[in-house]
Amino acid sequence: MKKRFQLTTVGKKELEKELIELKSRRGEVAAKISAARDFGDLSENAEYDVAREEQGLVETRISEIENILMNTEIIKNSNGSKIGLGSQVEIKTGKKVISYTIVGPVEADPLAGKVSNESPIGKALFGKKVGDSVEITTPKGVTVYSIENIN
Repeated sequence: MKKRFQLTTVGKKELEKELIELKSRRGEVAAKISAARDFGDLSENAEYDVAREEQGLVETRISEIENILMNTEIIKNSNGSKIGLGSQVEIKTGKKVISYTIVGPVEADPLAGKVSNESPIGKALFGKKVGDSVEITTPKGVTVYSIENIN
């Protein structure tokens, strides 16, 4: 059974854009390999090794993205009463309000406010509703948050 990847519509579009950019780099990488071959002995040619490594990274990422896109399940935003995949959540501790979007692991980007439903924060928030308090354990310790808003 193939693994299904849960993505928001925005996340899917971002992956499709990255795929197009990576495919457009194939010619550039091939040109680097060709130019490096002209330097002579391939066994001692650092430029050739770097270009081949770049080609491997690009092709691996292309393959990975194509697999994800072929096995994508689009996340439907939750109804807003409980936190689920696709929910935009505002949580508060003291005077500090933090906004997160709950996404699947493929799309997670904590610095952009997108947390995975499999992360400690995502697990603690999942299924909760406005007014609930949650304890979230992070490397800094346990913090209690109140859920202020769900979109």
